[in-house]
Amino acid sequence: MSAADSVAGPATEESAAAAPGERELTSLGTRAARQLATTTKSEPQMRGISSRWLLRKLPWVDVRGGAYRVNRRLLLRAGEGRVRFEHNGADDVRVIPQTLTELPVLRGYSDHDVLKEIAGRHTVREVRAGQVLCEAGQPVTETYLVVHGRFTRFVAGKYGEEEVIGVVTDGHQLGDEAIGRTDPLWPASVRAETAGVLLVLPSDAVRELTDRVPSLAAHLAAYADRQRLPTNRGGEADMPVQAGHTGEPTLSGGFVDYDLTPREYELSLTQTVLRVHTRVADLYNDPMDQTRQQLRLTIEEIRERQEWELVNNREFGLLHNADHGQRISTFTGPPTPDDMDELLSMRRKTRLFLAHPKAIAAFFRQCNKRGLMPGSTTVDGHKLPAWRGVPIYPCGKIPISASRTTSIVALRTGETDQGVVGLYQTGIPEEHQPGLNVRFMGIDEAARVNYLVTAYYSLAILVPDAAGVLENVQIGRTAD
Repeated sequence: MSAADSVAGPATEESAAAAPGERELTSLGTRAARQLATTTKSEPQMRGISSRWLLRKLPWVDVRGGAYRVNRRLLLRAGEGRVRFEHNGADDVRVIPQTLTELPVLRGYSDHDVLKEIAGRHTVREVRAGQVLCEAGQPVTETYLVVHGRFTRFVAGKYGEEEVIGVVTDGHQLGDEAIGRTDPLWPASVRAETAGVLLVLPSDAVRELTDRVPSLAAHLAAYADRQRLPTNRGGEADMPVQAGHTGEPTLSGGFVDYDLTPREYELSLTQTVLRVHTRVADLYNDPMDQTRQQLRLTIEEIRERQEWELVNNREFGLLHNADHGQRISTFTGPPTPDDMDELLSMRRKTRLFLAHPKAIAAFFRQCNKRGLMPGSTTVDGHKLPAWRGVPIYPCGKIPISASRTTSIVALRTGETDQGVVGLYQTGIPEEHQPGLNVRFMGIDEAARVNYLVTAYYSLAILVPDAAGVLENVQIGRTAD
């Protein structure tokens, strides 16, 4: 069959053989006509491109030398971290000894054998919903590590009502601040809102270890001494000042001390090698440049991964590096206006919320139940939801756990406001976009042109209260 026959064949069949019930074609059909027509094509599309609001709204600092040092005042009162557990069965739950140093009282203690012995002194205790663990004003006889469950801390209000002062969830501790003190009392009552599992450490076991292990006794004594030093409300070494005096009193003096071991953020990177065959680049470049289109989609993928890293990276990502003192749990599960207000109240000048779109929908459902209408704001021509005037940006990079919970992040941004900043370096060799370069790697033996595409970036939280996280946000629908 000739080439002309192969072209004419379909047209002849389409023209001559009409389907039953249809009129026979008396002119050239559209299927045949398209063989001679020029198709108008779109550029390659990509489903994985998101709005990437975090990359767009972070102030970016040009880091010369590839590292960024965050200098801070000397901190005397360390914040609380979270311990982790290993599960070897329903009744065999153990705290990982090394993570005990996340507790303020054991911060910096390095004797692993003693930490292992402390971990071994904990026993498992199951609690039921509604059970009261301790009451305000009663002696502290044991401390708790929360393996699983939600617990409410409350006190009696001025007029006898119950006043909730906090929610404690997985990985938190209760009573640790009493270690090393004489006759400590519970400052608040604690009640289990759900069934849960605790690891319990009796105070007698701590005293026995302290009497037997000199290094632990010395560490606890040094910790107690630091707690007695004057600090400001942020836990930093105090600078004495006077106000409201008259006459010529002798003014107290001092200096602002600095942290001698400031954190340094090194630029991270995302890289890939783009390969384009020379035959494709030579022959198939009209009407679109194949290399340019390949590079465009590759950069989109790199930028998507970059935003994922800024949220989830264990070294510098927001979810793992937000201070534990700036993490709160939802009170009932779904994100309510009360939870958002609590998150907002933890810092000044909150510039933005970041939330998974499903978390935003869950928040709207709670507003609907209360008859509230969230506000809105216009950013770069886009109308976005807002709460108390702070825009809520959707971010699909915030993960949803297997239990259908996620997090909502609140940020203050910028160096001037001691907020959160993005880090990159501009002026790098063969720069294609700020902080991203494309370097020609040559043509290999398979006739493929290779390009190394690299983005350099990181993120820094300048002071702890610049970033806060609302955790345990349930996104599923609940019965009314």
